[in-house]
Amino acid sequence: MAAVAHPNPSITANPPPSSAAAPPPRTTFLRRFTLPFTSTSQKRHRLHITNVLSDSKPATTTATTHSIPPPEPYVSRYAPDQPRKGSDVLVEALEREGVTDVFAYPGGASMEIHQALTRSTIIRNVLPRHEQGGVFAAEGYARASGLPGVCIATSGPGATNLVSGLADALLDSVPLVAITGQVPRRMIGTDAFQETPIVEVTRSITKHNYLVLDVEDIPRIVREAFYLASSGRPGPVLIDVPKDIQQQLVVPKWDEPMRLPGYLSRLPKSLIDGHLEQIVRLITESKKPVLYVGGGCLNSSDELRRFVELTGIPVASTLMGLGAYPASSELSLQMLGMHGTVYANYAVDKSDLLLAFGVRFDDRVTGKLEAFASRAKIVHIDIDSAEIGKNKQPHVSVCGDIKVALQGLNNILEEKSMITNLDFSNWRNELHEQKHRVGQHQMWAAQFYKYNKPRQWLTSGGLGAMGFGLPAAIGAAVARPDAVVVDIDGDGSFIMNVQELATIRVENLPVKILLLNNQHLGMVVQWEDRFYKANRAHTYLGNPSNESEIFPNMLKFAEACDIPAARVTQKADLRAAIQKMLDTPGPYLLDVIVPHQEHVLPMIPAGGGFMDVITEGDGRTKY
Repeated sequence: MAAVAHPNPSITANPPPSSAAAPPPRTTFLRRFTLPFTSTSQKRHRLHITNVLSDSKPATTTATTHSIPPPEPYVSRYAPDQPRKGSDVLVEALEREGVTDVFAYPGGASMEIHQALTRSTIIRNVLPRHEQGGVFAAEGYARASGLPGVCIATSGPGATNLVSGLADALLDSVPLVAITGQVPRRMIGTDAFQETPIVEVTRSITKHNYLVLDVEDIPRIVREAFYLASSGRPGPVLIDVPKDIQQQLVVPKWDEPMRLPGYLSRLPKSLIDGHLEQIVRLITESKKPVLYVGGGCLNSSDELRRFVELTGIPVASTLMGLGAYPASSELSLQMLGMHGTVYANYAVDKSDLLLAFGVRFDDRVTGKLEAFASRAKIVHIDIDSAEIGKNKQPHVSVCGDIKVALQGLNNILEEKSMITNLDFSNWRNELHEQKHRVGQHQMWAAQFYKYNKPRQWLTSGGLGAMGFGLPAAIGAAVARPDAVVVDIDGDGSFIMNVQELATIRVENLPVKILLLNNQHLGMVVQWEDRFYKANRAHTYLGNPSNESEIFPNMLKFAEACDIPAARVTQKADLRAAIQKMLDTPGPYLLDVIVPHQEHVLPMIPAGGGFMDVITEGDGRTKY
């Protein structure tokens, strides 16, 4: 996992819905996402340790509005009628989409694209050391910025190395455009060297994919790919480009319209006010309402805060939704689900109205479906119609952009002056008592830190991919050079993409790596302790012939890549060590040795319900 903080925080460690309308040019997005994070001073502030990443109060705004100038028109380095290679057309198409950073690893079938990248004065290639590192870095870029991340790989093994990242992006609704080289068209289907049918391989783990068979289609396909990746429910799109297409000369036509009639017809239409009125009526009739918010609310944080301000309804967040509503607020119940807080799960269990906004009723949240929110009427708002009723049948459903829906709900609440009629103080007091009863239980990364803004917490949610954290931190650091980026990683996950330390060093990215090293596959060990009588089935990652030694020596990996590193074995030394990590310019690795017997609690066993919650014990206890 990786986490992002603003330039002057303390310690820092998918799936945003979008409207059905065509998105503005990427340069507009860049301004929108860059301006709020721009530091007003070049002076580096000393970072201090706390468990809150930023102020939960929204920034004060003045009445003066500053209009953002329209983006300057794109100026090609080629004359309008000048022929150029397909690879140059591809790179220019990326430039026209506002792409400034890609994560590309070269190979035989993608060499032409890399040659074209060297001719671009706009696009920077951050060279990963493995294609999986590249796709996870592109994901980190997208998760941190909200813009589509771009990765490029060669054919065959290069393309198949993208598979985990594409599946991850699909499950977490991350906008991603992956470009792969392919063998020449005449060799497709002949089992040529480094040929894999990557379109077929990835068909079920991408939102859409293309095999380019006509060089003249490149401008349209790239435009469609970025539109598909970022509109509706975001997701990954793959473009497979045969090598002869990359080499073919062509005069591109940049004004070709998109050909997406089926997709456009399926995008959600405008919301029906009657549905929103019905939701407001259910809120007024409720005594114990709870908001259940997910990654779909990341782009609607302001509207969500206003809705909570108007209603006073407590908020429980999914793993993907952390930061959409400030965790330090009195109304935040923090995370719900398998490893969520007891009081968040208690609230859902006792609620009479569950407002599910931008969520998909994932099994790690619901546990036993029939027991989840069994007393509640359910309202489900999501941009993807396939999610509504898929796992849990709602009483009221709205298929649409959660940002627009929240704006509509807020308008109704404001116009009807219903604020004075909503009083959930007794319910909030009941939940407040629950907080104090269970507040001492140990929570780990997602639970300790109070994420108060969207896109501070980046994690592989649906896929739970090991090896995600380090390359994702690279992408986050590229997308947010003004921010402090910390990869909170386990030793098993870290070593899966440890080669990306080289990328961090070469690019001089100030990524801080906080390694929780317990010499085991910690989460699997916890399940072994609880459900398999602590029988270790290949979950020990150290050296069995010398278990007293920390193996492998992570500090040597850092030394090999010229990255400063230190190890902590005593709890009393941890705070000072973290402070040194934050104060050291550039990258840094802190190897924190932790006991493998520690368990992440609370925990609701898979398929269980709230009544099955585990709040005590660790690997030192027999079960």
